[in-house]
Amino acid sequence: MDWLLQAETPLEKILVMLVAIALFAAVMSLILFASEKLPRWIPAVGFLFPAVIMLTFGLLWPGIRTIFDSFRDAAGREPVGVDNYVTVLTNPDFQVILLNTLAWVVAVPLFSTIFGLLYAVLVDRTRFEKVAKTLIFLPMAISFVGASIIWNFVYQYKPPGTDQIGFANQLLVWLGMEPQQFLLNPPWNTAFLIVIMVWIQTGFAMTILSASIKAIPDEIVEAAQIDGATGVRTFFNVTVPSIRPALIVVVTTIAMATLKVFDIVRTTTGGQFDTSVIANEFYSQKFSQGNNGIASTLAVILFILVIPIIIYNVRQMRISEGER
Repeated sequence: MDWLLQAETPLEKILVMLVAIALFAAVMSLILFASEKLPRWIPAVGFLFPAVIMLTFGLLWPGIRTIFDSFRDAAGREPVGVDNYVTVLTNPDFQVILLNTLAWVVAVPLFSTIFGLLYAVLVDRTRFEKVAKTLIFLPMAISFVGASIIWNFVYQYKPPGTDQIGFANQLLVWLGMEPQQFLLNPPWNTAFLIVIMVWIQTGFAMTILSASIKAIPDEIVEAAQIDGATGVRTFFNVTVPSIRPALIVVVTTIAMATLKVFDIVRTTTGGQFDTSVIANEFYSQKFSQGNNGIASTLAVILFILVIPIIIYNVRQMRISEGER
């Protein structure tokens, strides 16, 4: 068997690949053959066992260990009780991080959903609908890091009197205003970072809500128009109630993604200038400062914040299924 591990020439590597395929086929054949002869529960356990093992050691055990570490010191050795939680909740620096995270979770789902819904309604059934939807969806194809680099150029600052290479500051100059350092001045720098996330997520919201709007039966819309409903009244009394389940899914999905936001903050400011959020601070505490206790505490808090959103989403999906 040593030659399988020491294959160097192309022919030997091909032989290794063929042997691996043959072994895989033999194992699968044995499993399928055994599944016909053994009681049904045994093959079921055999197929589920690898998934259970991976979930246990890849998800459940790390989660338990993180909770355990959140009650220990920076080195993860001595118990400190709830001191880490007290520090995170009472220290002014960590309070800024928690407030920033709250601002992200409120603003991003709200504005992304509003802009996505309005855009979906405005371009619905127009001649340029496909092109318009493609343009708004394009940011979804860009990674968070790539989007952050793009917006870094948009927010780029040069001293007054010099040529501005950032679009935002050039626009201010055209309007007769002074260029601004958008990413340095709190708390507005956090708002400008939130704009990046809204820019990315609006395409997702538009896609889901547009599909839901198209699924509204024409008879309902026509009946509302016959009753004298105008465009605005139809929107609030017919369209919005009809797509309520989709709105909930969009808001909760974007909220969960926003809670875990890391790339944007790390790429633009690195969490400096009072822009850090829980996910970024967890990374900094763990890998930059070596404080395993605080890092685990932040991870647990992030997990706790996600749970209510998941529960609410599941309940609403069950209600929607029951109505059908």
